[in-house]
Amino acid sequence: MRKGPSAFNIASVVLGLVFLYAPIVVLVVYSFNASRLVTVWGGFSTRWYRALFEDAQMLDAIWVTLRVGALSATLATVVATLAAVALVRAGRFRGRTMLAGGIYATLVMPEVILGLSLLLLFVSIGLPRGFWTVTLSHATLTLAYATVVIQARLSSFDRHLEEAAQDLGCPPWKAFLLVTLPVIAPAVGAAWMLAFTLSLDDLVIASFASGPGATTLPMRLYSQVRLGVDPKINAVSTLLIGLVATGAIAAYLIQQRRGRPV
Repeated sequence: MRKGPSAFNIASVVLGLVFLYAPIVVLVVYSFNASRLVTVWGGFSTRWYRALFEDAQMLDAIWVTLRVGALSATLATVVATLAAVALVRAGRFRGRTMLAGGIYATLVMPEVILGLSLLLLFVSIGLPRGFWTVTLSHATLTLAYATVVIQARLSSFDRHLEEAAQDLGCPPWKAFLLVTLPVIAPAVGAAWMLAFTLSLDDLVIASFASGPGATTLPMRLYSQVRLGVDPKINAVSTLLIGLVATGAIAAYLIQQRRGRPV
């Protein structure tokens, strides 16, 4: 009996990996291209990285994107934690179905519909579009994803730990902060990272909710690509890939260290 993967399986995996990662490799390589033409190799150079750090508009878009991502992810994670506690521990209460449906609706709702709805909301209440409208919109978008992650962890939490703390005289809110929250902290952190990543990647909703001085990096890249591919786009994309890869490697090493016996 033959053991191990067949030639067809190996070829399928190789072709799949090439299909997924070959464009990324080409993008990274051509970010060091000396030529202004992104499809013509003109030699190795870091000129586009220097040009990127001299582009005030691009740097401003990066700074806006990071601030929006951090604030919206924090807001979404806090609200998601409270929502998860209500859905898991409050039992059957009036409005529970409406609460769950309102939270999870963004999982299946097209971003165009959500962006248009938020735009109409901001216009109706007279809130000028700008940095804070983008932040609130991204928090709305990522709330459901964060809630799913935290609710899944909270559902498997052993309530006896919290009850033991309360038996020793700890108030319920303090028992949650000192016992429950540290245990579910990895899930809360994962929810925050997921919300932050989704905020960095969003283009559709930001296009509806943004205003003067609130141009995010995806919006800036999209506007430049429509006029032609600028080599600086390759440079900023490579930096983002490096940032994500560094974070993934760091998370893997931390997980390996925690799993190693002392």
